Amino acid sequence: MKFMDLFVRLSIFCTCFAILSCTGTIKDQGTVDGFIKQMVAKHQFNEEALAGLFNQVELNEGIIRKISKPSEGLPWYKYRKIFLKEPRIKAGVQFWRGHAETLAVVEKDTGVPAAIIVAIIGVETQYGQHTGSYRVIDALSTLAFAYPPRSEFFRSELEHFLLLCREEHIDPLKPEGSYAGAMGMPQFMPSSYRNYAIDFNKDNYRDIWQNPDDVIASIANYFAKHGWQSGQPVIVQIRDESQKSAQSLPYLKEDLRLITSNSINPNISTPLLSTKKAKIIAFEQENGEELWAASDNFYVITRYNKSPLYALAVYQLSLAISNQRVPSSYEQNHNHTTNPGAQQLFE
Repeated sequence: MKFMDLFVRLSIFCTCFAILSCTGTIKDQGTVDGFIKQMVAKHQFNEEALAGLFNQVELNEGIIRKISKPSEGLPWYKYRKIFLKEPRIKAGVQFWRGHAETLAVVEKDTGVPAAIIVAIIGVETQYGQHTGSYRVIDALSTLAFAYPPRSEFFRSELEHFLLLCREEHIDPLKPEGSYAGAMGMPQFMPSSYRNYAIDFNKDNYRDIWQNPDDVIASIANYFAKHGWQSGQPVIVQIRDESQKSAQSLPYLKEDLRLITSNSINPNISTPLLSTKKAKIIAFEQENGEELWAASDNFYVITRYNKSPLYALAVYQLSLAISNQRVPSSYEQNHNHTTNPGAQQLFE
């Protein structure tokens, strides 16, 4: 590690350590008081009630350590092994079978493929098995008040969290989630919940914790609102690691002749030319790199999580689940027709 990188990391750690000890109450009370006053002025919260709430909030040094070492820092060949395992694939097939009707309806209405929705839930929480054990308010407060690199983002999410608790009549001390404050089966951040969560069952509660139907519809709504294009490809491999490429090309390329001429997929020109542009991304393997041409739909997946590794894992998991899946009795009996061209994604 370079000296300057080490110095910066040590500086951040020292700043965080000065604000909190392993687990404890908030030390930088002035920053918190300022946030409370902002919530009172902007959203008419009760100042005394908020002060009492934050007196019960605990900051956690372990959260700082976790967010400083995300799994997205791994090379692709290691990252992929986390998610492309047989138990997760089989669980995806089972989840699809159990919620086939909702997935079919949502896919038809939004154009977002059921396999992508299922894969998102699989990558995020393994179908609700691992939704996180941190109190959301503790996680968001730790990162808002004790993690300078992203404090602005997490203060905004803390603001959204308090608003959604007021809107949904939730005790702010109750919800649990990831170390970053992501919630429920789809791991929505508070802003995503407020903007994209759907009450699919019309029971006046957008339940992303216990209601798979609401979860499915909410993920589809997120993708649709971020520009998912029905029937369009996601990403196509153009060089494998055995083909030594002179250089990787991490930019949007309007002229796709290079992609077509260097492709290891003889059918690459037809689906990709319809997108007009593709981003060339290199993914590290043990003995080289793979080059992939990513379309706009791949970018939409990165709006859920900005890492290209995450997006490729979701896509490949969606393919693996699709390849093992047998249509449910509901689909066989109803002959449900999805959006035209949707199956092209998985061929």
